[in-house]
Amino acid sequence: MSRRLAQEYDCPIRDVLDRIGDAWSVLTILELAKGPCRFNALRRVIGGISQRMLSVTLKQLERDGLITRTVLADLSPPQVEYALTDRGRSLHDVLGTLADWAATHQPGIRADRTRYDQAHAPAA
Repeated sequence: MSRRLAQEYDCPIRDVLDRIGDAWSVLTILELAKGPCRFNALRRVIGGISQRMLSVTLKQLERDGLITRTVLADLSPPQVEYALTDRGRSLHDVLGTLADWAATHQPGIRADRTRYDQAHAPAA
């Protein structure tokens, strides 16, 4: 492992935020907090995510111990269900606070962006 990569993993903030810093992981965790869910159901409720991106996101979350993957072999054809682990639920508590903050402050942020863009628009 390169020295730089080793230093990045020594920083817990950088190491963990690499996973939860992407929108698909956050949206997946927020959705799974409602209860276990199958792949296609997740894909339907997480707007805009491709099948490939959902698959990659789920694998990464499972690798980090944030979700579990259970094969439902008694169904025909067999299906897979995903659920949060205890660690995933503890992360959801934090993300829930962030989601609430975002919902509360989004209108003001959007208004500030509009004002900034208008003030810094190139002269015609």
